Amino acid sequence: MVNTTKFKINNLNIWFGAIHPLKEVNMQIFPNEILSIIGPSNSGKTTFLRMLNRLNELQDNFKMTGFVEYDKKDIRNIDVEFLRRKVGTVFALPLPLPLSIFENVAYGVRMYGGRNKKELELIVEEALKKAYIWEEVKDRLQESAFKLSGGQQQRLCIARTLAVEPDVILFDEPCSGLDPISTAKVEEAMLKLKQNYTIVLVTNNVKQAARVGDRTAFFLSGELIELDKTDKIFTAPADVRTDGYIRGKFG
Repeated sequence: MVNTTKFKINNLNIWFGAIHPLKEVNMQIFPNEILSIIGPSNSGKTTFLRMLNRLNELQDNFKMTGFVEYDKKDIRNIDVEFLRRKVGTVFALPLPLPLSIFENVAYGVRMYGGRNKKELELIVEEALKKAYIWEEVKDRLQESAFKLSGGQQQRLCIARTLAVEPDVILFDEPCSGLDPISTAKVEEAMLKLKQNYTIVLVTNNVKQAARVGDRTAFFLSGELIELDKTDKIFTAPADVRTDGYIRGKFG
């Protein structure tokens, strides 16, 4: 039977000490969708994203109640290294390693187990192709990754995530520092990647959410206000606060 739910979140609350950034969140994330998450600053978007592969646990005074299931398993019972491999993150600022383009993509593959030279070359090439940057770098693989433009570095980081064979890709403001052309290339990659991956995108750019999201979730002050198909969220939202945020009345 095909699994129809990738993540199931029930009665989720998160605290960092006295700070309560997520409150009673209930939702599901489906396979092979792009779920856009929007909301003003301090609405809980990034905390929600980091919860999906347990990155919040790296912070002091973390506490969580409720439960989060990934492929019907409680994430607290999944080996954290395995979970973060299967649920990869692409951060707001591209963070290439001080290595060649090739070694940036190969880094995680080497870390998770040895492959022979030919296997590694094929994995790197395939990952760069999936990130839609292969044609731009195929003759420069031994150059420093720092020689790439910002947009190319971000797609390189996507390739590095793809190389370790994830199941889910979390994007945390991946285009925040990019020009419109680079942003379009990253969005194009996301739209094609969803054929084989589940994607969760946190973005402050509501137009980006509308362009790429199959569904959109609106968070406000740690609460999930509304979650629906993207076209409905942007044309006929059920909550006046969603409408106000999309129209730029606050946030």
